Amino acid sequence: MTAVAEKESTELVTVPSKETALEVFKADKGLDPYLAAIREELDAFLAEPPTLDTAKGRQAYASMAHKIARSKTAIDNIGKELVADLKQLPKAIDAERKRWRDQLDAWRDEARGPLNKWEAAEEARKANHEAGIQHIKDCAMGLIGGEPQPYALLFRELEEKVVVDESWEEYEAEAHRAKADAMASLKAAFAEHQKREAEQAELERLRQEQAVREQKEREERIAREAEERARREAEAAAQAERDAVARREAEAKAAAERREREHQEAIERQRREAEAERQRIEDEHRRREEQRLAEERRQQEELARRQADKEHRARINRAALEAMIDGGMPEDCAKTAITLIAKGQIPSITINY
Repeated sequence: MTAVAEKESTELVTVPSKETALEVFKADKGLDPYLAAIREELDAFLAEPPTLDTAKGRQAYASMAHKIARSKTAIDNIGKELVADLKQLPKAIDAERKRWRDQLDAWRDEARGPLNKWEAAEEARKANHEAGIQHIKDCAMGLIGGEPQPYALLFRELEEKVVVDESWEEYEAEAHRAKADAMASLKAAFAEHQKREAEQAELERLRQEQAVREQKEREERIAREAEERARREAEAAAQAERDAVARREAEAKAAAERREREHQEAIERQRREAEAERQRIEDEHRRREEQRLAEERRQQEELARRQADKEHRARINRAALEAMIDGGMPEDCAKTAITLIAKGQIPSITINY
């Protein structure tokens, strides 16, 4: 805001300068003196109000209202500029804080860089030894690379490929213990495996002997069942022939009864269809007559509604015409005005019917 604007007067009150405005707005009801000054001017104006009969008097009212509005805008703009300036202050502080943090973070990382590299190498070294010990333990569980392996491959892995010496560094003792435990576990598991295989072989021999006995018993049973089945089939064939004769006789009788029943049903169906067609024709005639009568009623009601609406509009237009004539408008002009308004050709003016 320029120096001239800061000292601007609205004729009712002097606008505070930008340097003092912040204190004014911060103070509790700090604008009360300005409001009091404007109120005093307004009270003085209203104490001897100008006449409204002259253009000068009316202009005085408008001028006072304009001065009050200018006072409102002038002081409000000062406050708006203060708020805009204050909003920029946090951004500047945050930008400098970020620059400070970023710079010291970079220096911190620079100072710790060698230690970070040493710690990463140390973690990798420990992880390598721990992975080696886990590999030994996995072998004890029958796994290499996460996949089950045969005992011969597991023993060769532990005995030949896993070499525990000073290269294991502080993990050497733990590696010796893990390898010894793994070998013991693997040997015990292998012994148990061999025992299970022997038991499985014996079970397989017993199953085969049982299968031979069951096969012989099954063949003997099949022979007995075949003989019994042949006897039952012969008896069933004879009974089937008897049943077939009786069924053919019953079917012939049922067919005759069904033909008679279907004949009677066909006669009844034709009668119902004829009756339904007659009823449909009567219903169609009645529906058409009802539609015709309904259409006649609708047309009559529409004609009556239109006539009533026409008469209603005519009454309202006549009343409006008479009011215009009574107000001093020539009859021809009044008629023209009513016609234009009724047609909607006069903006913002309508007739409520």
